[in-house]
Amino acid sequence: MKNPFHLAIPVNDLIKAADFYENTLGCKQGRASDSWIDFNLFGHQLVCHLVEETKRANSNPVDGDEVPVPHFGVILSFNQFDTLTQKLKNKNQVFIIEPKVRFAGQPGEQRTMFLQDPSGNALEFKAFQNLDSLFAC
Repeated sequence: MKNPFHLAIPVNDLIKAADFYENTLGCKQGRASDSWIDFNLFGHQLVCHLVEETKRANSNPVDGDEVPVPHFGVILSFNQFDTLTQKLKNKNQVFIIEPKVRFAGQPGEQRTMFLQDPSGNALEFKAFQNLDSLFAC
């Protein structure tokens, strides 16, 4: 396994964050306090830190979509991507960008989808047919 990343993000409600990351995405909760919670996000450490206010308002055009900036996510296998997509649809998750193929027929072709957690943090999940194309030019 490659080295897992650590990412700390702001949330404005720890109870809603825990519900989303545990019950919507299926992340196992780790250590916690009254101001932060650790989650296992597909083998990576995600920490939700309680803050009073979170704001997200920027985007960039990418292959016909307005992609929210900042955002974070995980690169999955096709099987993991399809399973997560179905799970999210079964939970009536609203997508910022619906699951789709981006850069079709080009280097870096990928499946992608964007959603938000209850605090407005944007998440992207991707899958590549060939992981070697992750950094394709």
